[in-house]
Amino acid sequence: MKIIILGAGQVGSSVAESLVSEANDITMVDVDPERLALLQDRLDLRTVVGNASHPSVLVGAGAEDADMVLAVTAQDETNLVACKLAATMFNTPTKIARIRSSEYLAHPEIFSTVNFSVDFAICPEQILTEYIENLVEFPEALQVLDFAAGKVSLVAVRALNGGPLVGQQLQELRKHVPNVETRVAAIFRKNSPIIPEGDTVIEVEDEVFFIAAAEDIRAVMRELRKMDEPVKRVMIAGGGKIGRRLGVCLEKDYQVRIIEHNYKASERLAAELQNTLVLHGDATDENLLESENIAEMDMFCALTNDDENNIMSALLAKRMGAHKVIALINRRAYVDLVQSGGIDIAISPAQVTIGSLLAYVRHGDVAAVHSLRRGAAEALELVAHGDARSSNVVGRKVEEIQLPKGATIGAIVRGMPVTKGLFGETLGEDEVEHNESSNAQVIIAHHDTVIESEDHVILFVVNRKMIREVEKLFQVNVGFL
Repeated sequence: MKIIILGAGQVGSSVAESLVSEANDITMVDVDPERLALLQDRLDLRTVVGNASHPSVLVGAGAEDADMVLAVTAQDETNLVACKLAATMFNTPTKIARIRSSEYLAHPEIFSTVNFSVDFAICPEQILTEYIENLVEFPEALQVLDFAAGKVSLVAVRALNGGPLVGQQLQELRKHVPNVETRVAAIFRKNSPIIPEGDTVIEVEDEVFFIAAAEDIRAVMRELRKMDEPVKRVMIAGGGKIGRRLGVCLEKDYQVRIIEHNYKASERLAAELQNTLVLHGDATDENLLESENIAEMDMFCALTNDDENNIMSALLAKRMGAHKVIALINRRAYVDLVQSGGIDIAISPAQVTIGSLLAYVRHGDVAAVHSLRRGAAEALELVAHGDARSSNVVGRKVEEIQLPKGATIGAIVRGMPVTKGLFGETLGEDEVEHNESSNAQVIIAHHDTVIESEDHVILFVVNRKMIREVEKLFQVNVGFL
């Protein structure tokens, strides 16, 4: 696939790195030649220096025969104009824009064909907010990811001493929670993946990924580790786009405090938020944290635009007694470094966001993609099409499907609305089956589970190099009509 990425920031660079490794033809456009030179030294891609909203720059990037334009610059207006140009001048099939402003997002008609011709709009800040909101709801988890319109969740937890299943074989899980269907999709032990079998023994500090219906998540988590007290008090460092959004989401159900160093921004936040205490100050100020009873906080979220401030404030909050701390860290080199040293969860915004983009780039009918373990692994929701003659998966038991080693089918959701055709094409409104997703059935996959056409199949892949092979399995034979 020939893809033009507009914007070589954190999101653009992460997407480029992921797509280049999957044998796509990538051209990166940015106004900063030094940033592009660094990327070109590291990745096999073309670069073009210039403004992404200028027609001549798009021509130089090869827009005439591009399959997709990913407009992910820091400016919404540049992204919108670039998508419009790609549609009207070059008839580019797929246009994706990063949109940060809630003003634009509140008016989806802006993205229609008659206006800016954006096929898919993504908002990294909103994606991050929802991601952190899940971690607040499930404080024991390292990651909580939703599939099939929220009917299925994939959760990563650290196995700790005191968990009923620690030191026991996985096959004991069914005895402990007899009324709950679940599947352990993967285990990472000392950063190495272990393919789970019935006789696999869970050890202390194992990172366990399990999949279950959303309503059964807590029951399974109790077997893997001692449950924390529900979160009641949350302190947020940084009242920017993400901090403000999180405050709006949480203040209805939690006691929320936001520390913002900019006085005018503090005033705006205080006027906008109804039940949140807004504090003007520095989140690395030990006296301020102590005066605001940091030791009583169930969760501390460092969400400023400065990595170093986030790291320092999170470490300080943890040392002063905050139960759990989360830090937003843009520089990938920092993420692995800090998560093993006092910070409970280090979040890479680019890695959280990238899944939303990859869902549109993958081959076949991909409903969702989530990047796991900072990009090393992936979870995918693929829709099975065709029949036993045209498909390698439909009409077959899970044990009969030739999955690459390290790929695991965790769950199947049957009865989701059909929005794409046999070959992954988007259906028109008159073609869409309007069955309600609330009636969909969640089936935890076993060796004898048979996949049917239009099933949403959720897979865990421990190594991203297997993705293309997995996608090929789900593609329909073009000779079948």
